[in-house]
Amino acid sequence: MENLNDLSRISQIRAALSAKSGLRRLYEEVYQHYAACLTRCPRDGLAVELGSGGGFAKNVIPELITSDVLPYTGVDIVADATKMPFLDRSVRFFGMLNVFHHIPDAAAFLSEAVRCLAPNGRAFIADQNRGWISSPILRYFHSEPYAPASKTWQFASTGPLNGANGALPWMVFARDRSRFEREFPNLKLLQYKPTTPLRYWLSGGLKRWSLLPESAWKYATTFDKLLLKVSPHFGSFVEIELLKSDG
Repeated sequence: MENLNDLSRISQIRAALSAKSGLRRLYEEVYQHYAACLTRCPRDGLAVELGSGGGFAKNVIPELITSDVLPYTGVDIVADATKMPFLDRSVRFFGMLNVFHHIPDAAAFLSEAVRCLAPNGRAFIADQNRGWISSPILRYFHSEPYAPASKTWQFASTGPLNGANGALPWMVFARDRSRFEREFPNLKLLQYKPTTPLRYWLSGGLKRWSLLPESAWKYATTFDKLLLKVSPHFGSFVEIELLKSDG
């Protein structure tokens, strides 16, 4: 398995985002959803992205504080999502793109989110989904672990990023939703919206190849929307929005 803790990976990620229009468009789409979510948040407080890595969310949202568990060049702060350095009720928005499934203790993160979020603050999580297309890809062709049958929201990790469960978002917010609601009554699940059946896989992700040039973006987007109209189970990724209650 690739060493995801290697700090030199940041140049590979940034190069892929620069060279591959399809991948860059997918990131931009999520960042626009960050921005839309921010309009629904309180006016005061911090806006924070967790796991910023080689992304470019700050180009879209200049006031965003970027962070990562690894000391990548270009991020504003180094922060562990299970032990965050923010004051109680000081954050109005958390954004996360392909980060949640790398957190080795999801309950610890959710507890920290409850502590840090201001009343009516929100978290927007874009991550992998257990869909009809994504499940065989994540199980047999992806480099990261995928264990939808796991009973626990935790997994072993040999470093900040060398550990994952690609099914974790589905496990916490779909399969175990009743547990989530029982253990975190101050976090309301506003949406669990499957997205992007094919576009990410066609983009090639961080690999060298891509089957999604700029000229095909509009057609691939239309086809993704058609698949989701047939069934949300086609969604390979998911957008999750959480609201912190006043309590």
